[in-house]
Formats: sequence, structure tokens, C-alpha cells
Amino acid sequence: MSSAAPPTGPVESAPPRVAIVTGGSRGIGRRTVGRLAADGYALVVGHAGNRDGGEAAVAEAVAGGGRAVAVRADVADEHAVATLFDVAEAEFGGVDAVVHAAGRMRLGPIAELDLAVLDDLHRTNVRGTFVVVQQAARRVRPGGAIVTFSTSVVGLALPGYGAYAAGKGAVEALTLILARELRGRDVTANTVAPGPTATGLFLDGKDEETVARLAAQPPLERLGTPADIAEVVAFLVSPAGRWVNGQVVRANGGIV
Repeated sequence: MSSAAPPTGPVESAPPRVAIVTGGSRGIGRRTVGRLAADGYALVVGHAGNRDGGEAAVAEAVAGGGRAVAVRADVADEHAVATLFDVAEAEFGGVDAVVHAAGRMRLGPIAELDLAVLDDLHRTNVRGTFVVVQQAARRVRPGGAIVTFSTSVVGLALPGYGAYAAGKGAVEALTLILARELRGRDVTANTVAPGPTATGLFLDGKDEETVARLAAQPPLERLGTPADIAEVVAFLVSPAGRWVNGQVVRANGGIV
């Protein structure tokens, strides 16, 4: 008895999953671009104006065998953010993951902080998050994932971080409500809250003594790295992370 010969024609591979990463030109966002590219994602790299960084992130993704494009977008501008999604759909066919890593940090005592600084900070960190996840809620495909960023300072309540932590507390609340509003869509929504992480945003303006003190806080006695956080994001958007939903993941080396 002879068995049928296996097909000899070309086998079509499944289209890549597609991710939008805001803040993808530097720090955690840029490392996340490379990590997701390694997992086979096609990437739209959003940046606020750091064109060189955005193009470098694209080049790194492509060098690793991925596909990527960079798009300038102010995350607080709803039209610019809609364009990010338009590009993802036009270039790659849709959106499966949104990683909103764009953010700003300004520190100062509550009693002394200029309210213009507060407004500027919250425009990016609060309104920007709302605008991005609003588009994500409308356009991420079933089986997809949305990841926003908070900070472990929300729980630590460190002096000087009042404005920044208040905005990130809003991000946590927004994301947890989003997860519940996405009921029936098969889309997860989670927040990652890093502890002290060696990014330009974190290190800017801090002397060596301050950095050493902060690095000693976790039981693991070091600063986190962008790669540490990118691994958490990669898990949350992967099939392995499907049962994690509506959570704040405090990726901070054990700070309590």
C-alpha cells in the first residue's frame, strides 16, 4: 500500500504579529523594540522627535531579521497617534500589541513645583497614555495585548516624585479599568511598574552617590536594566502571558 506523497509546493508562513512601541527611540522602549523583533514581530517605532534614535531602533530590528518602520508622533495628539495605527495597518496588516513606553519625568517638591511643569508632565504621561490606549482599545486584534508603564515610586511614595507618581497612579487606574472594558475582546491590558532602571531618563541629573543609594535598595542590589524590563513586556504580549490581565507588574528587583 502506498501513501500519498507530501505536498511539494511552497508553504506559506503565517504573517508576523505586529507591535507598536511608543518611546521606541531610547531606553526601555528601544530595548523592547529589539526584543520583540527577535520574537518575530513587525514593529512600528513611535518617537517624539528623536529621529536618529528611531531609525537606529529600526536598523537594529532589521539587522535581527525583523521588519520595522519609525514614525514621529506626539502621544498626546490623537491625530498623530491614529497615524501610528494607520501605518501599522497599511505596512503590516494590523496591530496585535501596543507597548506604550513613552513618558517624561520631572521632579520637585509639591510645594515648589511650577504648575506649568505639572501640566506638561501630565500632558504626556496621563493624556498621552489615554490617547494611546483609546486607539489600542479600538484597533488591537483579538489575541492581542496592551502594555502601559507606571513606576514603583507609586508605592514607595518618595519625596520629590509627587507630580510624576500622581500621573503614573492615573496610568495604573486607567489600565486596570481598560482591562475590564475589554471583556469579550480577547485582548489583555497590563501595566509594568519598573523600579530604578539604568536609563537616560532615570540617570539624568543624579550624582554617583544618589545612583549608588538607589541601586542598593532592591534585595538584588543593583539597578534594573532596559533588558530586564523588555523581558517582562515580551512575556506579557506573548502567548505565555495570556492569563495575566488587569495587573500592575512591579518589576523592581524586590523593592517593597
